[in-house]
Amino acid sequence: MCIIKSTGGDKMKFRLIIDKEKEEEVVATVHERTRLTDEIEQLVAREGAADEIVGYDEDVIKLLSVDEVEAFYIEDGKTYASYTDKKKYRVRLHLYELEAMLPKNFRKINKSNIANMNHIVKFRTSLNGAVDALFGSGFSDCISRRCFAELKRRYSL
Repeated sequence: MCIIKSTGGDKMKFRLIIDKEKEEEVVATVHERTRLTDEIEQLVAREGAADEIVGYDEDVIKLLSVDEVEAFYIEDGKTYASYTDKKKYRVRLHLYELEAMLPKNFRKINKSNIANMNHIVKFRTSLNGAVDALFGSGFSDCISRRCFAELKRRYSL
């Protein structure tokens, strides 16, 4: 059974198709990116966000609460999660896969790190202009200039 509902006028049209046989997806056809399209994208991303991720620590398998993960990073070609218990756990997902499924409080801070902005305790600058993010567990990583510019804009730093 398929139900179609349409609304709209001159500005923007909305069409909802309920079809239990199809995979769920949201498609927006717009003339330009706006605040509304950003909000729709964030809403859809939050709906599909993971609550837990499997982490491996030697012979222990642990379900990691995403809220307690400080950052996901690459070390020696493998993906790890820095957790609030001051341990690191191996994660069998790539950063691009994590980036697609994590909630909006996770931001890419360099090519090999996605940080939970809720766990950054402070930013430390050095004489050469580099900026490090320091987390509650003591873990730290540098923020690339491009990513720091985005963070400054987004968080009014």
